[in-house]
Parts: sequence; structure tokens; C-alpha cells
Amino acid sequence: MKSYALFQKDINSELRTRYAVNSLAMFVIVAISVILFSIGNEKISENLTGGLYWVVIFFSAMSGLARAFVSEEERGTTLTLQLIASPSTVFTGKLIFNLILVFAMNSVITLLYAALFDEFVIKNFLLFFITFVVGNIGLAVSSTVIAAIIAKAGSKGTLYPVLSFPILLPLILTSVQLTLFAMDGTRFGEAIFELAIIVCYDIIMISASYMLFDFIWKD
Repeated sequence: MKSYALFQKDINSELRTRYAVNSLAMFVIVAISVILFSIGNEKISENLTGGLYWVVIFFSAMSGLARAFVSEEERGTTLTLQLIASPSTVFTGKLIFNLILVFAMNSVITLLYAALFDEFVIKNFLLFFITFVVGNIGLAVSSTVIAAIIAKAGSKGTLYPVLSFPILLPLILTSVQLTLFAMDGTRFGEAIFELAIIVCYDIIMISASYMLFDFIWKD
């Protein structure tokens, strides 16, 4: 219940300020517009289209998810949370908020991308859907724990992309490969190795985050 209360607090705060939503919306619009203007009338390959799709998702996440714990530091509510809730409760509440934000953001990106890029055609929808779900879970979990690490740092804006890139790189590369498989119509069984990698990544990140968050939150 405390996790849900913390999630509600973040939702109400976001509805008042709309900081994360506005940042994500502006970045998505700018990123897709730049890609469209850069391409012009040129026809791009399916491989490049699938890669650019996850590039937009990756950098959009960096522009909005970094404030999961930074906002608590700025408002001075970190000590209050430490007193009234356990570390796992705080992390769960923040993770739920980021999960909803990531899925909402990336659903919009996917719809816009499919509407604006003729080359973005999914032939194996089940494979793409599973990739979309497990990829977003990994993105939300990783972004949440990274946001907790940088919350007390001085140069938060610079530190977040520096830390997130090596951690998220395996997730992004595997998600790109699975997306290309889905666009090519590859059978589900032929992509099982890449699916195993991304599922294992999610399990490892969730386990490591809950084990380490107690030390991150108290220090």
C-alpha cells in the first residue's frame, strides 16, 4: 500500500508540473522531426529504420526518467521518505511510475513511427510485442536505479547518460536485433536466443536493483 501511495504522489506531482511528460513529448517530436528532415525523399533500409526506432526510445527515456529521485532531492522530501518507508517500498513506487511512463511514451513513439515511416512494417507482431514489453521493463528498471544513484550528485544532467549508456547498451542492442527479426518475419523459435538474453537482463537488473537499493538510498 505504501508503494501505491508513493506512486500516487508521483502521479499527482507530475499532473501538476508535467515536467517529465513535457520533456518526453518535446524530445520525441524533435527527434522524429530531425530524422524525417534528414532523410528527406531518400528511401532508407529496414535495418536503419529499426535501429533509429530504438535510438529515439533510448534518448527519450534519458530526457524524462532521470528525475525519478532528483525531484525528491529538490523538494527536500528524501529524508521524509527514508523515515516513513522502507527502501524496497520506495523503489517499487518509483518503478511503477516509471513503468507506466515508459509504456505510455513508447506506445506513442511506436504509433508515430509506424505512421511516418513506410519502411517500419512489422511482419511478426507477437515477437515485436514481446520485445516491446520486456525491453520497456528493462529500460524502466535500469533508469530507476540509475536515477537513484545520480540523485545526490552535483552534475546530474551529465552523469545520467554517462552511467546509463553502458548499462542499457546490451538491452538496446538486443532489442534492435529482435525488432529487425520482427520486421523480417523471422519465426519465433529462431529468435529464442535473443529473447533469452533480454529476459535474463530484466531478471538480473530487477534482482540487483532491489539488493543494492538499500545501500544507494541510505547513502
